[in-house]
Amino acid sequence: MPLRLGCRRPQCARGIHLAVALCVLVLVLALAPASDASYVSLLGINYGRVGNNLPPPQAALPLLQNLGIGRVRLYDPDPATLRAFARTGIELYVGVPDQVLATVADPGGATSWVKTNILPFLPDTKIVALTVGNEVLTGNDTALTRSLLPAMQSLHDALAAANLDKQIAVTTAHNLGILGTSYPPSAGAFRKDLLQYLCPILDFHARTGSPFLVNAYPYFAYSDDPKGIHLEYALLEPSYAGVPDANTGLHYPNLLVAQIDAAYHAIAAANSAAARVVQIRVSETGWPSAGDANEKAATPQNAARYNSNLMRLVAEWKGTPLKPGVPLRVYLFALFNENTKPGPASERHYGLYNPDSTQVYPLSYIPPHVPGGGGGGYNSSGGDDGYYNISAASPEPTRRWTWVHAAVAGGVAVLMLAV
Repeated sequence: MPLRLGCRRPQCARGIHLAVALCVLVLVLALAPASDASYVSLLGINYGRVGNNLPPPQAALPLLQNLGIGRVRLYDPDPATLRAFARTGIELYVGVPDQVLATVADPGGATSWVKTNILPFLPDTKIVALTVGNEVLTGNDTALTRSLLPAMQSLHDALAAANLDKQIAVTTAHNLGILGTSYPPSAGAFRKDLLQYLCPILDFHARTGSPFLVNAYPYFAYSDDPKGIHLEYALLEPSYAGVPDANTGLHYPNLLVAQIDAAYHAIAAANSAAARVVQIRVSETGWPSAGDANEKAATPQNAARYNSNLMRLVAEWKGTPLKPGVPLRVYLFALFNENTKPGPASERHYGLYNPDSTQVYPLSYIPPHVPGGGGGGYNSSGGDDGYYNISAASPEPTRRWTWVHAAVAGGVAVLMLAV
């Protein structure tokens, strides 16, 4: 390795040592391999606030720093929360709630919404994307469905008018219920009734360079078919033998990557042009630690296994069998247990933390990260680098901050030996 070459010249003068070390450091910053990258550039977390006992948003900051997570998805533009993340370097996906979609579908409404909810917090708060609605296409509101793409387009145009369209992407998150077929992954296809909406949305993503977001939960697939799906497959256990796709010959080690590839195949089947440039990001995935009597898989042990394995998987900087060169980008669900969420008990038990900031369960694996660096130990890259590239023609992540930070951390130790 180049750094070692800088340590092999004990006969050199101290000044030459330092000059060589500095040159080597420059090379390391430019050429550090992906394996040196901190997982902060790939792993995010959802910060929901549907609870009456949650701490103030400032309490989330040390928890994120302990996990090394520098990306957060919010479900609304709450001013106090946006202010809490100011000058932290944390990159935010900010939700545009369902109830305002009809308003922002109008260009004037979109301009007003951006002016009120986004512009006052820039540049101190690092907003890198707007997620317009959540799982709209699998809901029952046809008016909302019809408003989705116009809202996305109007918000993008409002950002462009403010010269922010290269800084803030516009996207929406989909439930995997948009798939009519998902097994085997190569047979992945969208529901036919949704193609009229999804095809132009894919055109929008291809044109603007924004990611296609899916909320992917192996927990639900396993709960629906516990006899047909092995628990270890759903829990992402590295030791599980995996499942082959006979149509492609690809081998699927876990259910999450199978779900992602099913969505990739569905995109290709629906819009082959968009499929060449659009990348998938997992906007939600997780496992509940408790549930109702019939939710037998919702246990602290299973939640710990899933989320630890997820962190390990993301830290490997690998892709899916279909897209091995596109590393997984994932938002874990969720930061806190939220006690007023409706639905089954499991909905209130997805958090890594209780409202008093204690861990719900211990994680067996947290990938190494470099605390105490730029941005208060958080990711300090510009924009959404490493998460999506605004240029659809340049889909590979830049990985800027994480390479540099890891290289500096490793390089400093060697430089100290050299001088």
